[in-house]
Amino acid sequence: MQSHTLVALTFFAAITCAGAAPPTVKVESIRRVFHNGEHNAFTDLCRFKGDLYLTFRSCPDGHMVHPTASTLILRSKDEGVTWEEVCRFSVKDRDTRDPHFLVFKDRLFVYTGTWWSGPTTIPVAEYDMNKHLGYAVSSGDGSNWSDPVVLEGTFGHYIWRAAAHGEKAYLCARRKPGFAIGPKGEGEKIQSLMLESDDGLVWKKRAYFAETAGDETAFLFEDDGSLLAIGRHGGGKNAQVIRSKPPYLEWQRESLDRPIGGPLVTKWGNHTLVGGRKTTSDRGEKTSLYWLVGNDLYEFVEFPSGGDTSYPGFVALSPTRALVSYYSSHEKDEAGRPITAIYLAELVLEP
Repeated sequence: MQSHTLVALTFFAAITCAGAAPPTVKVESIRRVFHNGEHNAFTDLCRFKGDLYLTFRSCPDGHMVHPTASTLILRSKDEGVTWEEVCRFSVKDRDTRDPHFLVFKDRLFVYTGTWWSGPTTIPVAEYDMNKHLGYAVSSGDGSNWSDPVVLEGTFGHYIWRAAAHGEKAYLCARRKPGFAIGPKGEGEKIQSLMLESDDGLVWKKRAYFAETAGDETAFLFEDDGSLLAIGRHGGGKNAQVIRSKPPYLEWQRESLDRPIGGPLVTKWGNHTLVGGRKTTSDRGEKTSLYWLVGNDLYEFVEFPSGGDTSYPGFVALSPTRALVSYYSSHEKDEAGRPITAIYLAELVLEP
């Protein structure tokens, strides 16, 4: 494994959050936790019934759409020190990708969007969002998992991150207006929707939150039900802070100062953490974390990363310690060929 170079960033005292500067973060360690010779990408982390879970896509044929893709779910019973595979699933003639967790009604769900490919790999020109379909596996104990099941109401929708509040689950989905027939393109012609479910399996539209340039969006619910979201903006534009209140029919959007690929938004204590991919002018793609203060981002760490990278997951180990998962292709194998692997970073809030 190559040595890692960590880019740490510092805050100025003038930055305030509820009257205090956001905390300083130390990166305690970074390690590669999974590589099997395949393309491993699109991570998520969660805690369920005391154990930690890590999920990601693995595919021997690479990043693009292949029917050989599968989703892995790993479990750690020792706070992320060691991991065991507890589930691996695929869907016939489809590429399972972008898996995300949802803890809902005492079950752990893993959701995946799936491109239809047929039995063989198809060229990019033949990708069709109208053939997209969401699938899920779920477990009540983390050991025994259901077979993949279709998420009713998701055909023609590219599903992404999910979140729950009260007795409802909510899912980010994007689709073509009117399920229009045309060439692939996720720019101005894509809408983003909030889908709603009572059971995590059957979904219906709650609202549009982006009528154009919809893309990957992460939801975060406050205790009072108000919603904060971070949305990637189709076509490489700057990401957005998106806010709404029940019943989630009116939405406010503010542009951030940079694009964010594969966004994450979560709470760490009283602070709001955002993560995802950034593009640098001289060093290419990097995965970074930020504090969100109002509508402003303050970067506090850039992970060792590069090339195909992003899609971080987060789980708190304690009020002052946390794990972040992400994938990256910055390392090479013994033959000097780039690999795409899964990494875990341990973060510590400094006093």
